[in-house]
Amino acid sequence: MKDLAAEREELFRLDQAWARAAAARDVEGSLSFWAEDARVVPPGQPALVGKDAIRGYVSAALAMPGFSIQWRTADFVVSASGDMAYGFGTNTVTVDGPDGKPLAERGRALTVWRKDPGGTWRCVVDIWNAEPAAAAGRGL
Repeated sequence: MKDLAAEREELFRLDQAWARAAAARDVEGSLSFWAEDARVVPPGQPALVGKDAIRGYVSAALAMPGFSIQWRTADFVVSASGDMAYGFGTNTVTVDGPDGKPLAERGRALTVWRKDPGGTWRCVVDIWNAEPAAAAGRGL
């Protein structure tokens, strides 16, 4: 029987390491958490499929003046088989506005994770959207 609590703890550990890599603006470190066939679906944009497309997106984002991203995954749910999971949480993306002052957008995120053949968790789907204006002030 799988130790689902241990798998969940590992996902939280990996997600926090991923967030640190993103905060450090480490493109390759950030990419290491996605599977080779991952799909990333940014708000209002077509899906990006595979690491080459994701690398281009991440590199372009990091080149934007004032860009930063932080997130907090509130929970992970692990499948009974212990090889698939999903996490949901919140994020904040900041960029410099036209006047040079930081503009922050809070969002909601859903990630889907799968164990690779070596037993390492990798994100296979990463999708997020803006938090509704009414919820932004309540931390929902």
